[in-house]
Amino acid sequence: MTNPTASLVLASASPARKKLLLAAGVEPSIVVSSVDEDAVTAAARETYGELAAEDVALVLARAKAEDVASQLEHALVLGCDSVLELDGEVHGKPADAAVAIERWSRMSGRSGVLHTGHWIIDTRDSDAGGTGATLGATASTTVHFARLETAEIEAYVATGEPLRVAGAFTLDGLGSPYVAGIEGDPSNVVGLSLPLLRELLEEMGIAWRTLRSASSARGN
Repeated sequence: MTNPTASLVLASASPARKKLLLAAGVEPSIVVSSVDEDAVTAAARETYGELAAEDVALVLARAKAEDVASQLEHALVLGCDSVLELDGEVHGKPADAAVAIERWSRMSGRSGVLHTGHWIIDTRDSDAGGTGATLGATASTTVHFARLETAEIEAYVATGEPLRVAGAFTLDGLGSPYVAGIEGDPSNVVGLSLPLLRELLEEMGIAWRTLRSASSARGN
């Protein structure tokens, strides 16, 4: 393991991801990517053929990390992207309220799989503990949805929350009463699997405690 502290740059505007990291003792810097998600997935399908849902999440996470890493030196950049797999189809954020209502009508009383892709790029100099590594993986969690009446679906969608999140639901917000249970890592459903992130960092030779140390140093 390398000993120098490592500051994390999160390539995401998601307040839920930032909150997860903060709760775990890591204070990330935020640099939002300008990736065109539709263009990235279209290009990947043209190159590799049809993509599984977990691959879509990973391709987008990598694109976001690479976009931000190309702008920064001496950084440890994390890109993430989440999609919901339901009936073999891949769903990100619903385009509008009508789509969200239709989506929830299908999800009600059923189960889907929330995939979150994670990609890390280390652009730090070797004398600062940099590894030069770039790697990623996808975490997948099965989500069981409660059975909802149409009026309840419409009321939830009217809050606007489902339009802002992949899969049109949250585990840590207004949508939490509508999640009957999960199988797997709960932080992954929120948008960032903390156990997987720790494992990826270990593969890169970066101890999780060094991120906490870096956060503490910034706070002093």
